[in-house]
Amino acid sequence: MDKEKSRKKLWEQYSVKKTSAVREQLILEYVPLVKIVAGRLSMYLGYAVEFDDLVGYGIFGLIDAIDKFDYGKGIKFETYASLRIRGSILDSIRKMDWIPRSVRQKQKKIEQAFIDLETKLKHAPSDEELAEELGISVDEYYDWEGQTKISGVSSLEDYLEQGTEVKAQGTRRSVAEQPELSFEQDEVKRVLADALTTLTEKECLVVQLYYYEELTLKEISKVMDVSESRVSQLHTKAITKMKDKLGPHMELLMG
Repeated sequence: MDKEKSRKKLWEQYSVKKTSAVREQLILEYVPLVKIVAGRLSMYLGYAVEFDDLVGYGIFGLIDAIDKFDYGKGIKFETYASLRIRGSILDSIRKMDWIPRSVRQKQKKIEQAFIDLETKLKHAPSDEELAEELGISVDEYYDWEGQTKISGVSSLEDYLEQGTEVKAQGTRRSVAEQPELSFEQDEVKRVLADALTTLTEKECLVVQLYYYEELTLKEISKVMDVSESRVSQLHTKAITKMKDKLGPHMELLMG
C-alpha cells in the first residue's frame, strides 16, 4: 500500500472514531512535514534557535491540526497543517522574546545605512563604507554584524508584527504536482534573477540553493563547506541587499 493510500485509510478511520492509536499514527506519518516547515524557517532564524527545538514547537501545531482537521471537507491536510505548524513555531519564538531590542535596533541601523549608501554610491557598499556611515570602526561593525547575524532578524520581526499568515508550502513536490503554485514560483524566480546582480558570488549561491534548489540551511552548509552560521550571515546580507530591488515582491521570499 503506497503512502497516499495509507494516509487516506488513517484519515477515514480517524474521522469515524478518534482513537489515540490512530492519532499517534497520523502524528508519526506527518512528522516529516514538520521538519520541512522547520527547515524553511531555520533559514530566517539561523543558529539562534536549534532545529530540533523548532521541530518540537512545530509538533504542537501538527497535533492541533490533526485534532481540528475536518477530513470530510476535502481540504488538503498538508496545506492546512503547514499553516498551523508554522504558526505554532512562530508563536513559541514570540513568547521567548528571543531578540534583544538593542540587536533589533542595530539591525535596522545597518539596513538603513545600506539603503542610504547604495542610493548615494550607486553600488552595494563595502563593510568599510558601512562602518563609516554608521560612525563606528570596522571592528565595531563586525561586532554589530555578529550580534545580528541571526538570519532574517528584521524580516521575521516585521512578519510577526504584521501578523501575516505564512504561506503553506506543503511537502517538496514539483510545480507539475502543484499547479496552483506555478505562477508564484515563476514570479519569485523572475524577481530574484534581477536582484541577484546585486550580490557577491557566495551570497548569490546561497540564494540560488535556497530559493531555486529549495535546500535547507544545513544542506547549504554542507554544499558550500561552511558553517550554518556563515550561511545565515550570507543569507542576511543577500536579503538586505535585495530588499530595495524586490520591493513589494519581498513577501514572496517568506514562503
